[in-house]
Amino acid sequence: MISYEFSVEDLADTRFAISPLAETVFSLRVLREPGLHVLHLPWRRAVLGELDPADVDLLLSLVGERLVLPDFLTPRPTTFAPAFEEELALVRQTAPEDVRRDLLAALIPGPVPVGEDAAARFRDAACELLQRYWELAIEPVWPRIRLILEADMTYRARQLAVGGARLLFADMHPNTRWNEGVLYISKMIGRHHVPSSGRGLLLMPSVFAHKPAPPVHPDVPPSLVYPSRAVATLWTAPATPDVTALAELLGAPRARLLRLLHEPLPTIELARRLRVTSSAVSQHLRVLHATGLVIRARHGRLVLYSRSPLGDQLAEP
Repeated sequence: MISYEFSVEDLADTRFAISPLAETVFSLRVLREPGLHVLHLPWRRAVLGELDPADVDLLLSLVGERLVLPDFLTPRPTTFAPAFEEELALVRQTAPEDVRRDLLAALIPGPVPVGEDAAARFRDAACELLQRYWELAIEPVWPRIRLILEADMTYRARQLAVGGARLLFADMHPNTRWNEGVLYISKMIGRHHVPSSGRGLLLMPSVFAHKPAPPVHPDVPPSLVYPSRAVATLWTAPATPDVTALAELLGAPRARLLRLLHEPLPTIELARRLRVTSSAVSQHLRVLHATGLVIRARHGRLVLYSRSPLGDQLAEP
């Protein structure tokens, strides 16, 4: 059991963050134990098919016994949504003695590097490995993952607003329990109580976490990675777009106009192709431009209109 005691200051500094590095590191558990999240099996098969077998062995060696992860690989984010490279730069600054401490605490298999130079080399090699793994396995699907995480945080923020800390943690996971200003996290390898320190609590939802995961070491600032809601929707194929829906949304004239703007065209040419007046086209273009579906640029005496990226998504799903 690990427990965090909260003061008023701790509650005031309880916040959320999204960590691409934490998601990358926690996904290693799924590589090692596929039964943890059956929903991720298609992703796991695809990733293992692309990874170098030597890299797979090294990645799995970062996961300790009982699936514990070294704390230094998941530093506390300093902003709401840092870039992966920013977080990895923090890992590279980890003191060698902290690297060794966290490897021992996580019960990493194999010999733990002895000496400052060996620990530093291990840290740097792990960073290079995680960079390659991020680019191949996580970065391509990161926009989808982030949408799931942000939706979870929206839900949690509402729980906090409606029912305070008790409701915030009530349905987070069966292993979490709030009682009289203390957050209890059960079924942990470590057993320690962190008294109120005014450092708050950083909450990070994760699509790869199968249970709540606080730092292993009690001296690390309080944080909690917890399973995100709606993970089942992550790998669901998007619905096939209804080609008639655009006309229902915008009206038939504007839908036809938006489809024509796959290339830059002036008002007069659009009017000719649609067989309407230039003034009618101009009225529709003003609306499409105001809503961000169309962009415009001057070319000599002409103003050319074309679809924006958002317009592309609507017109050609």
